[in-house]
Amino acid sequence: MPETTDQSGVYVIGAGIGGLSAALRLAHAGLPITVLERQATPGGKMRCTPSDAGPVDAGPTVLTLRPVFEALFADVGESLSEHVTLHANPVLARHFWSDGTRLDLMADPAASRANIEAVFGTRARDDFDRFSNRARRLFEAFDLPMMQSAAPSQARLARRVLRNPALIADMAPHRSLMSLLDEAFQEPKLAQLFARYATYVGGLPHHAPALLSLIWQAEAQGVWSVKGGMHRLAQAIARLAQARGARILYGQTVTGLLMRDRRVSGIVTRTDRFATDQVVFNGDPRALQTGLLGQGVSRAVPAASVEPRSLSAHVHTFAARPQGPDLAAHNVFFADKPMAEFGPLARGLVPEDATLYICAQDRGGGASPNALERFEIIRNAPPTLSDNHDPTEETTQCHTRTFQRLARFGLRFSPAPQVTTLTTPTDFAALFPGSQGSLYGRSPAGLTAALKRPRARTAVPGLYLVGGGAHPGAGVPMATLSARHAAEAILADRTSTSLSHLAATPGGMSTA
Repeated sequence: MPETTDQSGVYVIGAGIGGLSAALRLAHAGLPITVLERQATPGGKMRCTPSDAGPVDAGPTVLTLRPVFEALFADVGESLSEHVTLHANPVLARHFWSDGTRLDLMADPAASRANIEAVFGTRARDDFDRFSNRARRLFEAFDLPMMQSAAPSQARLARRVLRNPALIADMAPHRSLMSLLDEAFQEPKLAQLFARYATYVGGLPHHAPALLSLIWQAEAQGVWSVKGGMHRLAQAIARLAQARGARILYGQTVTGLLMRDRRVSGIVTRTDRFATDQVVFNGDPRALQTGLLGQGVSRAVPAASVEPRSLSAHVHTFAARPQGPDLAAHNVFFADKPMAEFGPLARGLVPEDATLYICAQDRGGGASPNALERFEIIRNAPPTLSDNHDPTEETTQCHTRTFQRLARFGLRFSPAPQVTTLTTPTDFAALFPGSQGSLYGRSPAGLTAALKRPRARTAVPGLYLVGGGAHPGAGVPMATLSARHAAEAILADRTSTSLSHLAATPGGMSTA
């Protein structure tokens, strides 16, 4: 039997960006905070792997929506710039097609317009202007009532639209993102480019709602690289939380949650038992729903909030010297036929030809290194929905296809990356229990998918959610916002419980 350890306060399961941000906010508010993390380092999906050139980001590669992070640090009396060094990327992303076409989207909107006109002509530039204006209107309309709100409702969003009926046309309800883009752009390559934004939240453009076109606006506001890698941001938040009094215990695998009177009463790990009546879960909510942490908390979130699953990925991380096309910090090498990628993915299959994203980590901020560089290559993949595949064969095929595909663009690496540099959906399923390898939680398919994600408060009193599987959704900024929602809910509930306890009769439930 695990040893019983009596500790009051709030416990956070998982030191991903959501868990760390919640721990920082709550510790700053003066609460006793303990973070339990199964790995040896903080970051969760914001992970890194070793290389001869230093740690290589193996998860998120860019920081967007910078004000979200500035607000997190400001809310605890700190400045983001004093804890991490950010470099603005003049090139948002460099895009390559196999016919030799290349297009840079820039941090300067005028430069993006000029590049599109130079490559595709004035009509394409005008299409881009209209699409960008539409994305901006959608982002501005839904940022506060949807992303910034802890509990968005369909009724509230409907009222927002009724006050501005023009938004209905911008939203293009009941249309997919791909359908909208095919109409918005006469140039198929531009439709293919912006369709990729559905995969940023784990969706497929033929299934994702047209509303997701607003993701372009989030990137258009700027892309920053974190000096040393994105994992440095997680480390900075962890250090700051500890400076505020939080303790972070690494190597702690949580095996179950304890219940008493239908509310959370404690946590069981492989070595300890912790008593607490407030738990923040920074894992995939599907782990709760499927009973991985005990049947008592399986009712915390409904099945509809975690199904269907979003995409996974094959991820290479390595150090090498590139030869061939000039790379920016962020690069996209497109598949020849989009449906050759998205069709198999929709059927849960690994596509033979897929778009490849390459992060040249050491080129952040426009730098041009001339030594060994760090690279991350991401290839979309289905989650591990069944056991009817051979992981070893899948790994070998993906590795071969990835570098053969890049060689057709003239891009090679020396030394050649080995198959051991690849992380697969099966690996992600093991890293993140209950996820099935899905990296973005619930799929964004369907117009109301965003409203179906679980909120900070669950159906089990005392159990709260943060992270990309919870509202407002996938991505580092969204997971950081989820921490604000959870911290506010916990502080409000503690105040409410405290006031109720003062008026309670003897023998009532007390707080930790």
